[in-house]
Amino acid sequence: MNSTPHSPLPTPVSFEFFPPKTDEQRAQLDRTAAKLKAWAPEYVSVTFGAGGSTLSYTPETVRRLREEHALDAAPHLSCMGGTRAEIRRLLELYQAMGCRRIVALRGDLPSGMASYGDFRYASELVEFIRTECDGFFHIEVACYPEMHPQASDAHADLDHFVAKVRAGANGAITQYFYNADAYFRFVDEARARGVTVPIVPGVMPISQYAQLRRFSDLCGAEIPRWIAKRLEAYRDDLESIRSFGADVVAELCRKLIAGGAPGIHFYTLNRARATLAVCERLAG
Repeated sequence: MNSTPHSPLPTPVSFEFFPPKTDEQRAQLDRTAAKLKAWAPEYVSVTFGAGGSTLSYTPETVRRLREEHALDAAPHLSCMGGTRAEIRRLLELYQAMGCRRIVALRGDLPSGMASYGDFRYASELVEFIRTECDGFFHIEVACYPEMHPQASDAHADLDHFVAKVRAGANGAITQYFYNADAYFRFVDEARARGVTVPIVPGVMPISQYAQLRRFSDLCGAEIPRWIAKRLEAYRDDLESIRSFGADVVAELCRKLIAGGAPGIHFYTLNRARATLAVCERLAG
């Protein structure tokens, strides 16, 4: 489980997890973290749970990954619905834990909450972290090669990204996508606007088509027709879906690396199998 990979990966990688809420989910995360740690990630990130769970589950998971698995765990921090005082307390907690990297996001307004809180945009959160912590944290932000689903148009979406970088972001992680050209075009457009920070592609390994379709509909990520039709044709043949998915995603990663992507950020969904299959193909 903890063995060293046969060959090193051709680029730095990072893995994203979500905070488990049950003992069964914690055991699953422990198994996944132990397996993926063998690929020497640059860091791992922990998403920001919605609906008021954040103040316990995200820091608890960050601490667990750091202490139990010796991983450099970076918390996601969402400002939507939060106050300056609440965000300040979380920043102080993460500083005390020894976290040096944060993923700063706007996030979604928690259900049942009518107020946006003290921040409306991720750029305001980035600026607040910079002011409060004076360069302590390396700040990652999100960006969207295929456009944020709530953006009015592609130009406005790029404006928001540029604003986050100018506010003090050190790097960016993209929403997942399956069209490498979308990533390269986005990077070119960002560079033309003066953005110089690393833009790391986010990659979603494929293990189940129905789940992928649901996620993609929510976040605005496009599944190319040829991939969707092939996955539909496999129906309930999970082994074929996994093998085909690993081949497709590994080839996407090769294109991204060859084109100059500074790393790969894998959305693991707290499962190791699909991500491991891609890593093994990249190292082979």
